[in-house]
Amino acid sequence: MIRIMLITKDHRVMQLSKLEELDNPKAHVQWYWVDFCEPTHEESKLLEDYFHFHPLAIEDCLLYLQRPKMDHYEDVHFLVLHALDEQTLEASEVDLFIGKNFLVSYHTKPHQEVDQAWEKIRHKPHTEAHGNLHAAYAVMDELVDQYFPALQTIEDQLLEFYETEEKNEKGFQKNLNHVFNIRNKLLRTRKTIVPMRDLLYRVLNSTRIEQMPHYHMFFTDIYDHLLKLSEVVDSNRDMTSDLRDHYMSLNSNRMNAIMKTLTVITVIFMPLTFIAGIYGMNFSNMPELGWHAGYYMVLVLMAAVSVGMYAWFKGKGWFD
Repeated sequence: MIRIMLITKDHRVMQLSKLEELDNPKAHVQWYWVDFCEPTHEESKLLEDYFHFHPLAIEDCLLYLQRPKMDHYEDVHFLVLHALDEQTLEASEVDLFIGKNFLVSYHTKPHQEVDQAWEKIRHKPHTEAHGNLHAAYAVMDELVDQYFPALQTIEDQLLEFYETEEKNEKGFQKNLNHVFNIRNKLLRTRKTIVPMRDLLYRVLNSTRIEQMPHYHMFFTDIYDHLLKLSEVVDSNRDMTSDLRDHYMSLNSNRMNAIMKTLTVITVIFMPLTFIAGIYGMNFSNMPELGWHAGYYMVLVLMAAVSVGMYAWFKGKGWFD
């Protein structure tokens, strides 16, 4: 689907149905926005046939998910942006072509953020609808704003886990899996947020976008949001690292306690096994075998050895 918004020189907003209407000299075009949403193969070919964009930029649109970036092709600036799904945390690509008097957006799946930016530009008073760079700012602003709910959901899960983890100490493996699951989500969001932050830094410091000085404060606001998001991600990652180390330490202490218990039991039974092994030999010349109370004496000896070793270990503080 292709939709076209045209802003005339007398600040009227018009919705067009065909790209050919942009070539009408009576249109009095000041600037226009063409949005490719889930385009067909024939519609995608218009990037080359009608707009004559650079083949490398078109290739980046059509083939695979790109890292957020900005490229300059003669009089067209090409931006790759990422939208973040709040539920799955999957990143999807939104591409922008910024020309002298136009904006072309291209995305292979519908995005509520692009729709909201479209409506915002369409309903804004003409004094605020400065031009195509303002529309590009609106798209980027909506995309970045959508990062906050996704990250807040993860942060809420982490804080809730912090509050309840003392009650769930027995479910060690379950808790540790939950920590790694939250950490994995944070890493996935970071893979989107940090490249977008770097992209905004490049946009702010670009000297090739002529209108950028007028919009510097607008894009600085987006950059500030991304800085805040980056800090939240890093802070939450530190929290998950602390939790991971906490549970690994608990596991190590638990294993040490188990090994200590098994070692004590083994050491106590070693002399008992030695005594039982001696009197289990089948030599005929063993005087003790003829004792009437020999069996009971050996049992008493074993009990005395066990109690003596237990008291010795207790005195050395092995059970503290």
